[in-house]
Amino acid sequence: MLRSLRVRLVTVMMLLIILMLAVMGVFLAGGVATHHINAFAGQMEEAFTLRLDFIGALRAGAGADDPPAALKEILTGHSALLGIDNLQRNFYILDAKTGAFLAGSDEQKGAALELTPSILTVLADNTKPAPIDARIGAGYMDFAAPIEGARGVYIVYIKDTNESSQELISQLLSVVFETLVVGVAMAIVLSLVLSKAITTPLERLTRGARRMASGTFAEGAAVAVAVESDDEIGVLTSTFNDMARELQRTLEEVGSERDKLGTLFLHMTDGVASFTRDGAPLQANPSAERMLGCHFSDMPRYDEVLGDVAPLAEVLALCEEPRFLLKECERGGRRLLISLAPFGREGIDGIMAVLHDVTEQHRLDEVRREFVLNVSHELRTPLTNIRSYAETLLDAKDLPPETASSFTQVILREAERMNNIVRDLLSLSRFDYGKLDWHVASFPLDEMLQSIHAAMLLEAERMRHELTLSCQSPLFLTGDRARLEQVVVNVLTNALKYTPAGGRVEVSASQTGDTARIVVRDNGIGIPKEDLPHIFERFYRVDKARTRHSGGTGLGLSIAREIVEAHHGVIDISSVSGEGTTVTISLPVEGEGAS
Repeated sequence: MLRSLRVRLVTVMMLLIILMLAVMGVFLAGGVATHHINAFAGQMEEAFTLRLDFIGALRAGAGADDPPAALKEILTGHSALLGIDNLQRNFYILDAKTGAFLAGSDEQKGAALELTPSILTVLADNTKPAPIDARIGAGYMDFAAPIEGARGVYIVYIKDTNESSQELISQLLSVVFETLVVGVAMAIVLSLVLSKAITTPLERLTRGARRMASGTFAEGAAVAVAVESDDEIGVLTSTFNDMARELQRTLEEVGSERDKLGTLFLHMTDGVASFTRDGAPLQANPSAERMLGCHFSDMPRYDEVLGDVAPLAEVLALCEEPRFLLKECERGGRRLLISLAPFGREGIDGIMAVLHDVTEQHRLDEVRREFVLNVSHELRTPLTNIRSYAETLLDAKDLPPETASSFTQVILREAERMNNIVRDLLSLSRFDYGKLDWHVASFPLDEMLQSIHAAMLLEAERMRHELTLSCQSPLFLTGDRARLEQVVVNVLTNALKYTPAGGRVEVSASQTGDTARIVVRDNGIGIPKEDLPHIFERFYRVDKARTRHSGGTGLGLSIAREIVEAHHGVIDISSVSGEGTTVTISLPVEGEGAS
């Protein structure tokens, strides 16, 4: 690199000028600072060491009725001796025990006075003055001396902000800097005289850079510049050629990333649309077109599409963080959450709108609210009954034993009803967190169905239903028998509950290949077509008034599906409103069971 004459000349001349002026500036600044420090130290030494009359007056003031006021008056009268000017240099009278400000030449500064090392020194030992704290480069000069009188000990503290010294040093440094600028300019001018030798390769580099700026790469050959020397210009030329090749590679990567972002923009589920600052459409992805209900080529202006959500002027006026608006609206029966924000590097170029479909979220919120209402109702009813019958048992001491027993049965029945509701909620919670215990074993399916049929037969006869069972035998399953019984009992209970008196409920089981199918068919009231897609959703109830009256919470089929799917099976419901419902449970005959 030392072969470059321009670098040699410019470097030597600039270093010479900079070093010379830097040394001069340091000496000048140090001299000015030393002069001010010596002057301050001389004044303090003369006043508090040589002027015995001044010291005596201060001690007398410390014994006056109002020592701070007396000391302030004495110090004010000797302002010339101390150099007090009430601007840069002030005096303060402090309590020798706590360092609290008592009086001074500047009350405002005294109230905010900090405990400097000089003050702390005197507070620690109030028998002698603190050494003068005046250092080159310090932001202030100060001196603290204890004054003892009949009324106690006080501290006289002198503080000089040293602004005049700093201002003079700043002016000197400014002159040095201006001289430095002139010197550097002269060095540059002199170096330009000798720069002709290096202009030719620089011109070749310029032509190569222009070709590169025009986008001509052709694997680097089109912009390559011949390297004719091994000095700095030669190294620069080689680096330029490397840069051209690297830039070509980077542009290819940028193009690839742009294609990826374009693909993401087209296929992301959230809608994105942009508009100019006057509301004209710029760009929109398919999700935005679907949510807004219009194609981009036919997309109207912002005011027509989103003007009712937030006026264009309101979005453009956003200038404080966070620079976006969150609004909700309905479009085409869907609930949309829209984030609106201005964009642009310098000023505002337009508006970006990000659309998120929150229809399902709102639906779930509504379902949760409805569930809370349902559970509250379901729990309140048995609680009310339990309390009423329990209060009757307590208050009526002479109830016949038969009546008391009947009341007790009611209380137990209502408590069991509450227990079933809580059990269903707990089961769902365990499903969600994967904490449900499974007891997997091989068992005869026909025996399980016969047991359920026998248990439900009396309930069916009480409701005047015909309950039949036809089951292929023998038929074995591997799984949690208690959980699968819960599924069949739940489905069968629904069939009996929602079939009018005198109806027919059929239970059958068969095996096809490696799959066992349990079918529960009734000729009851059926399920409306619009409710079938939601029948397995948690807390969903077809007829809310009817289900509440029947004691349902909309959890049974959700639990049933969770259990069946845990056994790698499928539960399906087909129904015609007013004609009946068929529930089919398909389970693998042999397998891992519940997972």
